[in-house]
Amino acid sequence: MNYGLYPQQMQLHAKRQIGRLAAMIAAGLSVCLFSSCAQIQKPVPEPYYAATAPPERQELRWSNGKAPKSLDPARAAASPESDIVCALYEGLSEIDPATLEAVPAAAEKWTTSEDGKTWTFHLRKDARWSNGKRVTAGDFVASWKRAAAMGSEAAHPELLENIVGLALQRSKHAATPTPTPAPFADDEPLPPRGKGPSDPSDENTATAAIPDKNRPTKADADVEAVDDLTLRISLVRPDPDLPKLLSDPIFRPIVGDGTDQEASRPTNGPFTVAEAGKEGVVLTRSDTYRDRAAIKLERIRFVPAENAEAALAAYKRGEIDAITNSDFEPLALKILSPYGDFRQTTHNALNLYEFNTRNAPFSDRRVREALAIAIDRDRIVETEFDGTAEPAVDFVPMAKSAETLSLDVERARELLENAGFPGGRGFPPIRLLINRNDAQQRVARLVARMWKQNLNVDTQIVVKEVNEMDAIRGSGEYDLVRRGVVLPTMDESASFVAIFHSFGDIAGQGQTDPFAPPESNSGPTRPESQLNAHATPSLPDRSFPAPQPGEMVASAGDALYQLYAIPLYSPTAYSLVKPYVHGLQITGLNSVSVRNISIDSTWSPPRASTQ
Repeated sequence: MNYGLYPQQMQLHAKRQIGRLAAMIAAGLSVCLFSSCAQIQKPVPEPYYAATAPPERQELRWSNGKAPKSLDPARAAASPESDIVCALYEGLSEIDPATLEAVPAAAEKWTTSEDGKTWTFHLRKDARWSNGKRVTAGDFVASWKRAAAMGSEAAHPELLENIVGLALQRSKHAATPTPTPAPFADDEPLPPRGKGPSDPSDENTATAAIPDKNRPTKADADVEAVDDLTLRISLVRPDPDLPKLLSDPIFRPIVGDGTDQEASRPTNGPFTVAEAGKEGVVLTRSDTYRDRAAIKLERIRFVPAENAEAALAAYKRGEIDAITNSDFEPLALKILSPYGDFRQTTHNALNLYEFNTRNAPFSDRRVREALAIAIDRDRIVETEFDGTAEPAVDFVPMAKSAETLSLDVERARELLENAGFPGGRGFPPIRLLINRNDAQQRVARLVARMWKQNLNVDTQIVVKEVNEMDAIRGSGEYDLVRRGVVLPTMDESASFVAIFHSFGDIAGQGQTDPFAPPESNSGPTRPESQLNAHATPSLPDRSFPAPQPGEMVASAGDALYQLYAIPLYSPTAYSLVKPYVHGLQITGLNSVSVRNISIDSTWSPPRASTQ
């Protein structure tokens, strides 16, 4: 490179630079000779980001987001509420964090009918509320009917819709939602544990205080308490994963009608509420829990944090033992990723582009498939999310699917040609509707470039505020719409409902299904064995009807075959857990199980070492 010097000056400059370099090397060699190079060692990075001493007692100090808004199972949509609710209340089943399979909890066993539409759950005889009363099947029936009556005030009310009667209960009470009690008051002490104002007086059942209108009757045999320990459930559609579904917080029982103070209610889980307020929530191990001996933790202190930076600082100081549900910046993730106390997993959520199949040519599945496989998902994740997301190659983020989507430009072009658009000629500009979000706009522009480059198809990106999205979806004036879906359970059927069941009354406007193709546009059903691993094949048929309510896609393979939406990516969940905390497993689901968590009080931080 010419620095603006004449040739003679350049030569002199070069000689001086070489001389300086030689002097530096000589100096280094002399240091090695006189002080031994073996003694000059490079510091070894610490194995943990914050290796502080453990607490002396079995107490977990946990930052899982901001202060909870509610301690009601029916309102626990996600962390921090769902973590606390799942420590307080026990459902019929739980999800094993190691296998992600359903395991018995308040129910000791269950059976199903041959058609998969009738399930019978047998409750444990030793299941008790914290006030000493027995947990009964009637408690579950009343609690589920209450959640259904709450309508949209409940968290994930769509999870109730496959249970006969509960969807009807939801619509019946939608105009008169359940009153929302104050979650807790800072200026008044909690009543004694398990002695809330709605405690039942009956010695044999915990449902005596429930109003008669909520009690199960003979007409309500769809969800029936056969006796105190037997619960019978009838389904609209068979669901082999029902026990997984019933682990969700919305299916966990409460005592009473839900109008009492949430923090003072009796609980049936491994913990009860000791303190609740703006400073956080403190739980203590329940004396009446059926499996108390298996619970190692004595206390859980949920410490709220306004942001990830505040949580990280408290973790570094040794004031908390675990961080979950925190939105770390990409730079922070790069710094944290090498440490042994940093963990990450795919979150059970999905970002996708949903088709409006009423509009041609998107009623043609060949067009939908061509657009889906012309997208390079790896590139989206690498360039726009810097490792904070995972490519979504199917519709089930946390399950292994034999059939996946992959980038295949040649086949995408062939599909588009077979659909009548060779080289993209004649294809109308795609109206892609997204919410006003910087990341989503960047992703949309990148996808639009891919469609243009790979298929010669133009895209019009329509950016709207979130509160405008429903009206536009109702009008049908779009071709694809960006959606983010949180899948709260491992129940595959429920996940497909959450992904594809966006039909019916949109935003209460009485709109008909804008996603269904015209009635005459009916196509053959998916032939068996048409899908091969890692590929969605081209078929001669032109169109398929969109799934109807009650007739959702039946499997991951069907979802990929029909492609009513294009899966793009799944976010990644991150956590920091001190090395002395054992049994805290992050699964990517809505909540963390506390049953197996313990503190190793004998653990000591490793000494700093060099090499």
